[in-house]
Amino acid sequence: MNKTKILRAAGIASAAALTLVACGKNSNTANNQNAKTASKFPQAVPVKEAKQGGTLKYAIKTDTPFTGVFSDELSTTAIDSSVAEPGEESLFDTDDSYKITNKGPATMKLDRNAKTITITVKKGVKWSDGKQVTAKDLEYPYEILANKKTKAQRYSSQLEEIEGVKEYHQGKSKTISGIEMPDGDNGRTVVLHFKEMKPGMLYSGNGYFWEGAAPYHYLKNIPFEKLQSSDQIRKKPLYFGPYKVEKIVRGQSVTWVPNKYYWRGKPKLDKIVSQVISQNSISQGIKSRKFDVAEVVNDQWNEVKDTRGVNFVAQIPLAYHYIGFKVGKWDAKQDKNVMNPNAKMNNKALRQAMGYAVNVDSVDQHYTSGLSFRIPTLIPAQFGDYFDKDAKGYNYNLKKANQLLDKAGYKKKGKWRVQPNGKPLTINFMAMTGSSAQEPTVQNYIQQWQKIGLNVKLLGGRLTEFNSFYDKIQNDDPQVDVYMAGWSLASEPSPASMYGESSPMNYSRFATSKNNKLLNEIDSQKSFNHSYRVEKFHQWQEYMNDQAYVLPLDNSYKVIAVNNKLTGYSTKPSDNSNGHQLWYKVGFIK
Repeated sequence: MNKTKILRAAGIASAAALTLVACGKNSNTANNQNAKTASKFPQAVPVKEAKQGGTLKYAIKTDTPFTGVFSDELSTTAIDSSVAEPGEESLFDTDDSYKITNKGPATMKLDRNAKTITITVKKGVKWSDGKQVTAKDLEYPYEILANKKTKAQRYSSQLEEIEGVKEYHQGKSKTISGIEMPDGDNGRTVVLHFKEMKPGMLYSGNGYFWEGAAPYHYLKNIPFEKLQSSDQIRKKPLYFGPYKVEKIVRGQSVTWVPNKYYWRGKPKLDKIVSQVISQNSISQGIKSRKFDVAEVVNDQWNEVKDTRGVNFVAQIPLAYHYIGFKVGKWDAKQDKNVMNPNAKMNNKALRQAMGYAVNVDSVDQHYTSGLSFRIPTLIPAQFGDYFDKDAKGYNYNLKKANQLLDKAGYKKKGKWRVQPNGKPLTINFMAMTGSSAQEPTVQNYIQQWQKIGLNVKLLGGRLTEFNSFYDKIQNDDPQVDVYMAGWSLASEPSPASMYGESSPMNYSRFATSKNNKLLNEIDSQKSFNHSYRVEKFHQWQEYMNDQAYVLPLDNSYKVIAVNNKLTGYSTKPSDNSNGHQLWYKVGFIK
């Protein structure tokens, strides 16, 4: 996926299930020690001389088959993105602060006065069929994203800062006027003309321009409405990264072999096999050395921490879990989120009360080996001073939750509270499948809400399969009132692509003038002044916590078990491409 905000990153959108376990007696001391251990893990395995050859087995942690949409522009799940890592590469490398450098497949030049960004693909950057990546390959993703027939979830108003994108999206123009190819379609340069320059444009994940390419020569004859289901996307995708697809077992595994045209040189491995494995089986897979690279399930850390023959690397990813309240629908005709003033969850006191009722701190402290932790806002601490360190978020407080409901008129009639109008209140809660810890965690939250008199029921009486979950969320299933999900974030912190009025990924569907104003200010010309932008970020976090349309829950250490015979694996931003490992560096040691 393209971690350009809006699209892949911010948008990015889909998330891992919350990995918590059922009630049990765990030692706080042991848990805190585990968290300290994780914080001391290195970000990379030791650097040693690598040999040529070998097959690497890469575990993809998921309880559902991957959807197999091998297109940055059309994919929406982190699982698909992980499966595609060996072939996927962004146009740009970054430094460890996510600032775009000119060391990657393409260079970028920003001209604030001319309101342009010039992107030039380096000569020799080729698709796995040997064709040079061209200017048209850089322009074509915008057509895929903005053409309504593709139904691309990653389209957002942020892209409309490029001249002509909005007109193309609305069907008023057959081309995008603001994308210039000075040397023609087969040249290597595009010039993007913007209505306004934005402060985050120098950083990966900003969302105002796309950071990937699409093979126009390979896809051009496929109608937009059939693109996502085409064999070229599903079965035989092209990439310009270090590896190419050799074999796909639908929903289960992908075998990658070297792209002989790769611009940085010959990759070190003979094969990479990306294979799906359930969260309940992955610990045994790590202990038995079935995989060379596998992400640890945090609530199973104690089972694997003493495994021999592996190096553990860790990071706190740009991600978080959250609870969302459905308060409207996506209006395809207007291309925006439209709130329903009569929506069941369109009551601030009700949403706030549900926030205060869940005991996230206790659940995380006791049940995730100390590797998960509550977050107070929707801007993670990794974003430095943009994060409001004074935000309290929703600490566990049942007394306050009850007071909020009483004051708002949610009176008790028997066991359950009723709506202020006296009608019964039943709240349908949807959560996705996950590790063995997911079910008891969800039941824990439901019990907490029931303690304050809210008749909350799990939708369908069970957890919802990952793909079905997001289908219901994206299509505004009327049965869903509240849901629990997560985001994988872009490396530029603007939240517009996830929570903007015109963002399809704003799944709660809240849209207020105050939110629009704050998001616009965060990305305005004034925000080239860092202190001003910090102030607006803090105001937005305060506003979102107050309104509680989306409640921040927690984040977790991401611990990865890597075969100690491997070198070149790193979680550092400068060693990754849009948040994913640059696999050309990885090899077995001599």
